Amino acid sequence: MKKSQPLRIKTISEFHALRHLPKPAHPLISVIRLDETHAAAEEDPVNIVFDFYIIALKRNFNVKFRYGQQQYDFNEGVLCFMSPGQVFGVGETTDANDAPRVSGWMLCIHPDFLWHTPLATNIRKYEFFDYAVHEALFLSDKEENTLIGIMENIQQEYLTNIDKFSQHIIIAQLEVLLNYADRFYNRQFLTRKIANHRILDSLEAILEEYFNSDQLPQKGLPGVKEIAAKLNLSPNYLSTLLKVMTGRNTQQHIQDKMMEKAKEKISSTTLSVSEIAYELGFDHPQSFSRLFKSRTGLSPLEFRASFR
Repeated sequence: MKKSQPLRIKTISEFHALRHLPKPAHPLISVIRLDETHAAAEEDPVNIVFDFYIIALKRNFNVKFRYGQQQYDFNEGVLCFMSPGQVFGVGETTDANDAPRVSGWMLCIHPDFLWHTPLATNIRKYEFFDYAVHEALFLSDKEENTLIGIMENIQQEYLTNIDKFSQHIIIAQLEVLLNYADRFYNRQFLTRKIANHRILDSLEAILEEYFNSDQLPQKGLPGVKEIAAKLNLSPNYLSTLLKVMTGRNTQQHIQDKMMEKAKEKISSTTLSVSEIAYELGFDHPQSFSRLFKSRTGLSPLEFRASFR
């Protein structure tokens, strides 16, 4: 079957029309109650690309989402973030007759609404906009009520008479919402210790396999995207999780494993520095030596001499 082109939704007004909603009260921002929306008319699953930010707080969302090659079912209260240009797949509902009605809120923000405000740039620091769908934020009832209150405040503000203060007040509320989401994600990383330690174990096994293989001279050091893909995680989610759990991001973990293997080879073999650099995937021994000294304070030869 030929894959159809993604459906591109350029404006919030287009999205309202697609979901059979009244025209938005403001062209650049809208808070939508999900229990008032209707599914798109297409019978087949459809990929959608939005040209605006979406923050969706969903409960009993009886729809299969696709992100990449995987599907995920969400029937709990979750918070999802999407940035402009991401491809989002919506599939068929599951057991629609038995499932409770979808509920929750969706906040749509067009980038033009942020124009000439600090948040236009600062929004990029919130890495959860680049997390995969299955890396959504699972909320407690208290956390959910906090965020719903902020969304209601945003909605109330743009539904009143717009004045010169409106944009600043809405932006301030949006920043509060994003900062709460940052806090709640940090809580989720810490409270899901068993699952996260399994990820750490899997990461260690993957890196061990890489550095024990004979492919490093041809392929070089593994990249963050490659490691994240093997763990079925987005690069940003993996790095943030590792940072919270260990204080080290993915790139630093890769370098730590490389240094561990380098020290082992320098201290226990008679291989030259150039040979060790080559075995660890470096094209130039000088690059390896500089990195080694920056991490240990010693050159490879000085490190070797310390074991004699």
